[in-house]
Amino acid sequence: MRLLKLNNNGGFSLDTFKTTIPPYAILSHTWGSDSDEVTFKDVVDGTGKNKAGYQKLVFCGGQAKSDGLSYFWVDTCCIDKSNLNELTKAINSMFRWYQDAARCYVYLSDVSVRTQDGQNTHIEWESSFRNSRWFTRGWTLQELLAPRIVEFYSRDRVRLGDRKSFERHICDKTGIAIEALRGRSLHDFSVDEKFRWAERRQTTEEEDIAYCLLGIFDVFLPLIYGEGRKSAERRLRKEIEEPRNSKLPPPDRKSVYIMPFERNLRFIGRESELSRIEKLLSQHGQTTKVAITGLGGVGKTQLAIETVYWTIENQRDCSVFWIPATDPETLLQAYSAVAEELGIPGRDEQGVDVKRLVQNYLSNESAGQWLVVFDNADDMDMWMGEPSERQSIRLLDYLPKSRQGSILFTTRDRKVATKLASQNVVEVQEMNSEMALKLLQKCLIGDDVAACQTDTETLLAQLTYLPLAIVQAAAYINANGTSIADYLSLLDEQDESMIELLSEDFEDDGRYRNIKNPVATTWLISFERIKQRDPLAAEYLSFMACIEPKDIPQSLLPVGPTRKKEMDAIGTLHAYSFVIRRPADFVVDLHRLVHIATRNWLRENGQLVYWIEKAILRLEQVFPDDTHINRSIWRAYLPHVRVVLQSDLVQKHPKKKMDLQWRYGTCLDADGRWSEAEIAYSQVLEMEKKEVGVEHPSTLTSMANLASTFWNQGRWKEAEELEVQVMETFKRVLGAEHPSTLTSMANLASTFWNQGRWKEAEELEVQVMETFKRVLGAEHPSTLTSMANLASTFWDQGRWKEAEELDVQVMETFKRVLGAERCRSTADSSGMVNACVESFWNRVMETILSMLLGVFHPSLRFPVSNCPTWRLMMRVYEGRWLEAEALALLVMETLIHEFDSFLSRGQGRDEEAIKLMDKCVQLTTRVLGSSHPHTLSSLDALDS
Repeated sequence: MRLLKLNNNGGFSLDTFKTTIPPYAILSHTWGSDSDEVTFKDVVDGTGKNKAGYQKLVFCGGQAKSDGLSYFWVDTCCIDKSNLNELTKAINSMFRWYQDAARCYVYLSDVSVRTQDGQNTHIEWESSFRNSRWFTRGWTLQELLAPRIVEFYSRDRVRLGDRKSFERHICDKTGIAIEALRGRSLHDFSVDEKFRWAERRQTTEEEDIAYCLLGIFDVFLPLIYGEGRKSAERRLRKEIEEPRNSKLPPPDRKSVYIMPFERNLRFIGRESELSRIEKLLSQHGQTTKVAITGLGGVGKTQLAIETVYWTIENQRDCSVFWIPATDPETLLQAYSAVAEELGIPGRDEQGVDVKRLVQNYLSNESAGQWLVVFDNADDMDMWMGEPSERQSIRLLDYLPKSRQGSILFTTRDRKVATKLASQNVVEVQEMNSEMALKLLQKCLIGDDVAACQTDTETLLAQLTYLPLAIVQAAAYINANGTSIADYLSLLDEQDESMIELLSEDFEDDGRYRNIKNPVATTWLISFERIKQRDPLAAEYLSFMACIEPKDIPQSLLPVGPTRKKEMDAIGTLHAYSFVIRRPADFVVDLHRLVHIATRNWLRENGQLVYWIEKAILRLEQVFPDDTHINRSIWRAYLPHVRVVLQSDLVQKHPKKKMDLQWRYGTCLDADGRWSEAEIAYSQVLEMEKKEVGVEHPSTLTSMANLASTFWNQGRWKEAEELEVQVMETFKRVLGAEHPSTLTSMANLASTFWNQGRWKEAEELEVQVMETFKRVLGAEHPSTLTSMANLASTFWDQGRWKEAEELDVQVMETFKRVLGAERCRSTADSSGMVNACVESFWNRVMETILSMLLGVFHPSLRFPVSNCPTWRLMMRVYEGRWLEAEALALLVMETLIHEFDSFLSRGQGRDEEAIKLMDKCVQLTTRVLGSSHPHTLSSLDALDS
């Protein structure tokens, strides 16, 4: 996606973003004549200022800036309409682009608020507004319905109002239902009604009357201008009736359950709350949203768990997805698990917005009936705050919408509950004495509470009938064989000042009125006993207090004396109800309040810094590198690394912390989360400047990696500034012919290449290629990559003959040097590579190289340090087969993803391109299987 940016000199520049899109404004307007509108070419060439349409850009850029937005989008010049393939993709993506925009400005060129004498005349402009040509456009439909905020401006740049203030007029003028204008899911409106919205609309091209409805119906359609309106509408109706996405499950598919917790057999009471939740969730016709709210420890999560199992028992066709929403990282991991379980195509692509994939999947009616539970949705900013650098879209806007879907939230913040679920809020009160007594009876082993009624009543009153405190007290009594009377004595002995310290950050205002915090009190009693009986369990609890409390892999915990002692320690924490074990996943969860109490105890006793240091050392030890084969591990560890790195208490082990931060950044980078990787790399860079100096190779490598994150976000100028600095420093420190210097030059050339600065790119690439040949030899992978990069620069200048000669030379050299002979010799010398591997690599190399260095080469233009093709060649060159296999799949996946765009750029050699793509289909089928997502994606690309 290209976005415009207002320069300091008053001009405009275009930046390209592939995945992580910054917040932006979007313009809706009526087109003038073609000669009046500023085009893509005008912006690239720096012309068009004398065109009438230039004032629209000036208005949109200025208004976006006043609204705190750096970027904006205008259809006339952010799309290269001379490229039919790009135009097709743009029109099919248009609804989503408007939907994701922070604001939509409607510029009404035929409405003015001022008369010739400069006075504002409300009556006159209101009449012009009602009769504006904008309301009759076909494309107005999606521009009205998709954005969150729609604001109307006159040609004098005066704000007239917004969609809400004009909704009655808009409804009368357009025939669009008010409910649709207010954000109701478009799935709730019939096909015929949506077609009626477009009946009397006007478009420049007659086919656009159908194409302007693509986003309204959420379908993809190739553009065929010249087919006529009837043909376009016929194709559209066929696509609606027979959804193209055959990978979505049929409505009667087997239900899917992602539920990390077993049913709580001790759950009692809450009949009225359960009944209300079940009634609300049983409503149909639109997405039902319900929020459970109440104080921490009152039993919100347990109520949600019981609701889930009631749903599974009573609605067999309903899928259930449990998503912890404690923080963005944990939530993202849960979304990834949902995408994996559902087998959503594209979920493994680098930089993919997995939350958007899940949203789109569940919003399709063929996904069937579903319930999504967001547990611990307490962070208002995460759900409804302004878009940030880390996240360009609010989490609220990722919620799926379907007539068959329901969403359940748990939150201790009633304001959040109301924002998320409106009036569907179920408040969980503290238990009454009768229910609390029943819970205690269920939890205790062998104690006759009736025989000690007075002590029992006193205990429950002191615990304020709070379920979490009752469960913890019962767990202590069971584990130690203590009587209720003895436990009461322990409660009385607890120091009130210590309890007050342990209760800090509980954030439950109004609960503890002149009484001891029951959770902190019961925690302290249990913790003191655990320290005596099972020191390793106490160490594990202290360790867990320094990392993310949810989804803690057991493999992350410090190594104990024996495996049995490790399992016993986890068992002890479970017995005291401090953690919840999830044996199937080998992870444990720590309750939020237990996490807070433990952390506060460590702080008060001067041990918090010590345990954070221990956590950093342990994570530095077990956190893997960013290779694909380790991805499931580092994805599980990422939330915990993030938490420890956020602490500024630790001064020891700066090298360990720096190394951990570095690997954290590389994994975010590998996951396509470039804005987050940018933050990590920036912090590493600052550390290295202090530790080893500005000119140290490690510091320069960090600068190059930071530049690569700018590169991936389309921030070319920032990338270029850093890359020039890196290159000049490497030249001075290591010399002009050092491989690091040459790599930095190649990175800078790639940045020039992506800005269309072919001449500058070519000059650097020739210099790099010649030096690599002289220093490393003509057959080294780095030399071959530099030749391929130069070929792609020739390609984009239309110098086909020169490009092809270099491509063929690279392909033949690489096949000769790293082909079957190398595989065979490696096998003979080490026994590690068998005939099957040799055969696999012959096929992989033949297919990828043919595609990469033929018609498709420009698709993989990366900074050299991040180029998967270069890394693939190096892994094969070094005999690192497992890593090479993962990279080979990444290269194939990228080629498949870009296949369509190359057919339009292949010098008319479509037949050759299709043959190569067919070869890729055969390869992925043999290597990955016919049902693998990569195989299905390549089949789709070939069929289209």
